[in-house]
Amino acid sequence: MIDELDLAFEDQGEKGPSRHRRKKGGGGGGKSAIAFVLVFLLLGALAGGVWYGYDKVKGFFTAADYDGPGSTEVTVQVKKGDTITDIGNTLVEADVVKSAAAFVEAAAEHPQGQNIQEGSYKLRTQMRAKDVVVAMLDRASRITSGVTIQEGLTSFEIYQKVSEKTGRPVEEYRAAAKDPEALGIPDWWFTRDDGQKVTKSIEGFLFPDTYEFDPNATAVDHLRLMVGRFLTVTGEMQFADQSQKVRKITPYEVLTVASLAQAEAGNAEDLGKVARVAYNRIYSGNFPCNCLEFDVGINYYYQLNGKPKKASKDMTRAELYDPKNPYRLHGKEGLPPTPINNPGKQALEGALKPPAGPWLFFVAIDKEGHSAFAATDAEHEKNKALARKNGIL
Repeated sequence: MIDELDLAFEDQGEKGPSRHRRKKGGGGGGKSAIAFVLVFLLLGALAGGVWYGYDKVKGFFTAADYDGPGSTEVTVQVKKGDTITDIGNTLVEADVVKSAAAFVEAAAEHPQGQNIQEGSYKLRTQMRAKDVVVAMLDRASRITSGVTIQEGLTSFEIYQKVSEKTGRPVEEYRAAAKDPEALGIPDWWFTRDDGQKVTKSIEGFLFPDTYEFDPNATAVDHLRLMVGRFLTVTGEMQFADQSQKVRKITPYEVLTVASLAQAEAGNAEDLGKVARVAYNRIYSGNFPCNCLEFDVGINYYYQLNGKPKKASKDMTRAELYDPKNPYRLHGKEGLPPTPINNPGKQALEGALKPPAGPWLFFVAIDKEGHSAFAATDAEHEKNKALARKNGIL
């Protein structure tokens, strides 16, 4: 039997005299109508199939997303330098969003979506991605735990400051600091060429900055964060290479000088000059004992042993020259066993590349903390007289 559809195509597709000689009532019109209906149905089926396939493909490429407001409360941390994709991946791990792609799309659609800040956020599991973006831009969702570490604080002062903000006991930080290398400080940082005994300490490596501490993290994590910042900054400065090439001493010695300058300088302008005085006293051979004779080492030793600090004017000669104090800088050649605080970038730069000058002495001369520098005793006495006149000494 010849298929009706074939006949329909033959009738329309083939041309010739024989096709025009039809018998009356031969049913040609009926066959054409049937063929038309069949073609229409076929095209409809094909169109339906194409739409079904498109719908499936479209669904395949749509980012998976939750459709609810969320359930269980969860804390999520955004780290410094995280991209929107990084944040999305963190949210997926915490089961806050179903896919990072959904979060990235939602952030792109929100006018402020690229402005999500580092820090910790209170969110819920299984939230719609667009709701997560809105929540993370709302200050109410952010757990504020920012702590600003100022330049020149000792590790003990930093422990206390961070403890007050995070609620973790100071002793946890002291315990975590006992192994500096476990906190990420490479062993070579503790190399010394000045003949002093190597003492490994966290002091000097807790970089001054503002930090967002994850409340769920440990004391070790908090200290590692600060050490990591130190290593990043000094790496960008090429501090280690420049210490050896320019200063001709080890990075640890330059770091120690930076901490001394940070403690002694009354303002940023004098950091480099104080560092130059330190180098001139120890390495130039122009100072009688090659010793620093700075008072600041005494107070670090007191803090190390849990004692209160003293003003320089209240320190006795016995304290300044105490042979039991390894941090004394009077009557003892060279640098202290470790840095005595945590210097900032300007102090590091000042110790790395101090201005040239023959200075061996300095004294604060005004209430703004400016110092006058001298190369001789006579010049220094004049500066001290000015300091007394200004009510500083």
